Amino acid sequence: MTADVAAAGLPAQASAPRWTAEIRRDDEAIAELAAEWDDLAARCRMATSFQSAAWQASWWRSYGRPGALVVVLVRRDGRLVGAGAFQRGCNPLGGLSGSLSGLGGGLIDFTDVLLDDSCAERAAAEFAAVLPLSRPWHTLDLREVHPEAAVQLVFEQWRGRRSRLEDSLCQYLPAVPMEQLLKRLPGRTAQRSRVKLRRIAESGVEVRTTAPEEVPEAIAGLLRLHFLQWQDRGVTPEHRTERFARHLTDSTTGLVAGGRAAVHQYWLDGELVAVNLVLLAPVFGGLYLYGAHPALRERLDIAGLLFGAALDEVVGAGIPVLSLLRGQEPYKQRWRPDATANQRLLLGPGRVAPGVAALLLGARARQSAVHLLRTRLPRLKEALAARRRS
Repeated sequence: MTADVAAAGLPAQASAPRWTAEIRRDDEAIAELAAEWDDLAARCRMATSFQSAAWQASWWRSYGRPGALVVVLVRRDGRLVGAGAFQRGCNPLGGLSGSLSGLGGGLIDFTDVLLDDSCAERAAAEFAAVLPLSRPWHTLDLREVHPEAAVQLVFEQWRGRRSRLEDSLCQYLPAVPMEQLLKRLPGRTAQRSRVKLRRIAESGVEVRTTAPEEVPEAIAGLLRLHFLQWQDRGVTPEHRTERFARHLTDSTTGLVAGGRAAVHQYWLDGELVAVNLVLLAPVFGGLYLYGAHPALRERLDIAGLLFGAALDEVVGAGIPVLSLLRGQEPYKQRWRPDATANQRLLLGPGRVAPGVAALLLGARARQSAVHLLRTRLPRLKEALAARRRS
């Protein structure tokens, strides 16, 4: 404070904040930044469990290509206010290309970056300015982006070519007590659901919430039951791999310890009959993966059993929305959920070349057809699926 300002009794002007940005490319970047990363996630309203350091660092250890990690960091007066992790693609010769994608691949339902809510627009502008997309062939391709995701601000700040396409459909329900949720259903459907829930309550099934140190054993049980329940219908191949088991165990242990996930174990007559993994975030909780013994299906409504405990978890945490994540399985439709399509964001330098524009138009046409099958022609979709299986 100068003498003249002090003498006049005037407040000193605060100095303008200092903004800095950097890119880290070392494979341990996310793990080393974990404390700062999760502190920022707590200040980002739309952050999901998939953006936590536990999930991202675990996925990179199990699935990342060494040397391909690109971590963008934005700081305001030294404090981390913007962060995002991406993976470089491969070129035809086997080296790394200039294309970037989000971490998680097909294992995540929401891709995003982290931006501090208190300065999100400026942080997004700084983030966009440092993105390493300078050559004509460079691209950033982000799948499964929620319409209100933080990275949407980066998309708006981007000055190069950009395109927004439709991606998978996700479904949501208000996180309210079960009796209120049943009011969404027609009278007879609601009554049948009450009967099923009453049977569950009288069955003697015990629901246990898993402590962090018990997560590895619980996830092993989840995967065992998951394989068992799908043995006659074909389990997702990736779910059978050691790397998926390792990633799910490591990430879930960290998420449970940080309050970003819950693992429910269901016991009946001293036997583990089901395990469910529920992801928790400020804006919504989501049912991610479960395993249940096939014999249990003959006795109880498994969907109602798992759904009820997940709903109680989300309501108890004060989270306003229960997400059913991607997919339109029949057990989800019975609850009459609201549907919102995720988006695919494409960024690149300069204007869109004619060939790229044609590819984008083709992608839009294909996605429109998929959306039509998903939402307006379910019977045709089922018939096509049955034809493929035969």
